Amino acid sequence: MSDYLARLFSLQGKAAVVTGASRGIGLAIANALSQAGAQVHGLARAPERPGALLPSVEYSSCDVGNEDDLASVLDKFAARTGRLDVLVNAAGISTPPAADDVGELQRFDHTLQVNLRGTYAACLAARPLMQDSGGGAIVNITSINSVLGFPGNPGYVAAKGGVRMLTRALALDFASSNIRVNAVAPGYIRTAMTQGSHGDPQLRAQRVARMIIPRYGEPDDLIGAVIYLASPAAAYVTGQDLFVDGGWTAKGL
Repeated sequence: MSDYLARLFSLQGKAAVVTGASRGIGLAIANALSQAGAQVHGLARAPERPGALLPSVEYSSCDVGNEDDLASVLDKFAARTGRLDVLVNAAGISTPPAADDVGELQRFDHTLQVNLRGTYAACLAARPLMQDSGGGAIVNITSINSVLGFPGNPGYVAAKGGVRMLTRALALDFASSNIRVNAVAPGYIRTAMTQGSHGDPQLRAQRVARMIIPRYGEPDDLIGAVIYLASPAAAYVTGQDLFVDGGWTAKGL
């Protein structure tokens, strides 16, 4: 690889925050950004530092639903590093449906609180820090649920659809701060959130049948897309959705 291409995809000297970094997609992204050269701070609700995080990744226990705690962690990280260049919003929840409709609105509200409001809070907290650094890149992790209807979890579908449109709105609003805002939309990735369907042969076969690449993705399958959108290689890309779904949203008959 030429020096030019290496620099194009490098995050050397950058400071990055990843929410939802205790497991699955967020953990894989935090490790990958560090390997790409960034100084990375991972956030998640887990009280203990995940053993799978690379030693080079800092970690704080933080609930993205609490905007004051979230802003405090970002401020302290930027004060230590002198900058903030990248934010990846990977924190998200998907709660199982109740046996009846009792509590359904509470489940809906909690899902939107974490997945949509938490993402917006992180973006708002990051904006002035990125502006002070001369600009930056925000990558929101959405889902194929952001463009397709799925049964049994309307809060998750609504939240991911909201994050998709929030991404486009903030691409406009944050452009004056030289901040690009994009989304990566995974399909079925093999994580704790999808272990139920992956572990059931019938459910897994139903889902794989919808894909062009006939397998569940792995968290590492998202690394390239996120590094691209966070790096100088995507300097002219904002307000976009990059689907990493094995071809699910492209497949017809």
